[in-house]
Amino acid sequence: MNKTEFDLVVVGGGPGGYVAAIRAAQLGLKAAVVEANHLGGICLNWGCIPTKALLRASEINHLLHHLGEFGFAADNVRFDLQKVVKRSRQVAGQLSSGVGHLLKKNKVTVFDGFGALAGKDGSRRLLSVTKDGKPVAMLSAQNIILATGARARVLPGLEPDGKLIWSYREAMVPTEMPKSLLVIGSGAIGIEFASFYRNMGAEVTVVEVLDRILPVEDEEISALAHKAFVKQGMTILTGAKIGPITKGADNVSLSVEAGGKTHALTVDRVISAVGIVGNVENLGLEGTAVTVERTHVKVDATCFTGEPGIYAIGDLAGPPWLAHKASHEGVMCVEAIAGRHVHPIDPLNIPGCTYCRPQIASVGLTEARAKEAGHKVRVGRFPFIGNGKAIAMGEPEGLVKTVFDAETGELLGAHMIGAEVTEMIQGYVIARTSELTDAELKETVFPHPTISEAMHEAVLAAYDGALHI
Repeated sequence: MNKTEFDLVVVGGGPGGYVAAIRAAQLGLKAAVVEANHLGGICLNWGCIPTKALLRASEINHLLHHLGEFGFAADNVRFDLQKVVKRSRQVAGQLSSGVGHLLKKNKVTVFDGFGALAGKDGSRRLLSVTKDGKPVAMLSAQNIILATGARARVLPGLEPDGKLIWSYREAMVPTEMPKSLLVIGSGAIGIEFASFYRNMGAEVTVVEVLDRILPVEDEEISALAHKAFVKQGMTILTGAKIGPITKGADNVSLSVEAGGKTHALTVDRVISAVGIVGNVENLGLEGTAVTVERTHVKVDATCFTGEPGIYAIGDLAGPPWLAHKASHEGVMCVEAIAGRHVHPIDPLNIPGCTYCRPQIASVGLTEARAKEAGHKVRVGRFPFIGNGKAIAMGEPEGLVKTVFDAETGELLGAHMIGAEVTEMIQGYVIARTSELTDAELKETVFPHPTISEAMHEAVLAAYDGALHI
C-alpha cells in the first residue's frame, strides 16, 4: 500500500485530537486525523455536550414545577422523554458535523478507521489505518499524537447489559423514565446523572464506596452538596459496600452495607459510574518506549511519551479526565512539535465542573490539601444568601470558598457550589494562572448585581472584610 505523507497525524478526533490537528494546520503543518467513530469523540457525542442538553431539560422541568415561587401557574405540566432525548442527540449531531466542517476548513485530512503504530520508515513514523479489519491507508508522519481517550470502567457483576444495568451511553438515551434508579459512583458523571433523573421525577439512590460524595472536591463543598441532594429527595449512602446483584424481569435487587446497616434495594435501573480506563489497546505500542501505567500512557510535561515522534494527550495520558485539559494539551503539544516555546500545564490551574443542581466548580488546592502541603491558610466563605442577584433569581442556595496562603497572599484554591458557578470559576482560574494575590483580587471591581459578587466577597471574607454577611 502506498504511503500518504504528513507532518503530523493525530489518532482520535475528540476534543484533544481535533483541536491539535487544527492548531497544527494553523502553524503550517500538513495534518491528518484518524477517527474510528464520530468526530468530537466521547465528549461531544456521548459525554459533555449531550449530557448538558439533558441537564438543561431537567432544569426546565424543575422550574416548571416551581412556577408558583415566581407568581406563575400552569396545569398538567409534563414532558415527552423521547423528544428530550431526541434534542440531546440533535445537539450532539450538530456539533459533530461542525467539527468536520472545521477540519475541512483548515485542510486537515480525515481518515475513517482505527489507527495503530506500524514501525518506522527512516526517521518517519508509520501508522496503519484499518476499518472492520480491512486496510484503509498507510500513513507516514514525522510526529504522531495519540488521543484515543478512555472508556467507562466495568466492574465484575456490574457489566452493562443495555436494559437493567446502564453505562453512560444507555443512561443518555432512555426509552422510558425509570421510576427508581441506583447510581453507583458519586464522581461528576454519577452525580450529573443522579441530578438529571431526580429532576425528571425518578427516585434516586447514590452509592459511594468512599466516605463522602464528590471526593475530589473540598470537604465543605461535598457536605453542602450532600445536604442539597438529600433535600431534593435523593438517598445517599457513603462508605458503602455493594452485595451481589439479582436481575429480575424488569428490575434489579441488591443489598448495600453502609453506616453499620444493611439496605435492601430494588430499583428499575442501575447506572454504573465507577471511573474510566484509557484506550491503550491495539495501538501498536509493543516494541516502543511508550510506557503504560494503570491503563494510561505516561508522558512528560509536554506530552512526549519517550518514544521519538510519539506523543499522547487527553484522557489517554491520565487525569484529570477533562475535555478542556485535552484541548489545551493538544495545542501545547503541537506548538512544542512546531518548535515554539510552551508553558507546561499546571494541573492545579485546571478547573473542574459538575453540572448538577446546584452546580459545583473548583480550581487549585482544597483546604485540607493546602494544609497537608504545609501552607498556613486564610479561608474566606460567602454564602449565596447574602447575594442580591442569587436571591432575585430564586437561587439562594450556594457558597463560594477561597483558600489563601496566609504569608504570601497566593490564591491556593477556590471552591463553589450554587447556580452558574461553572460559568464563574474561570475568574479564579485566571487569577491563579496570572499569579494574582489577595491584594489584586480585593481591588478588582465586580459588576452589580451579579452572582460573581460572591467571589469578591469570599476574597474579602478571608481577610475579615466581607461586607454583606
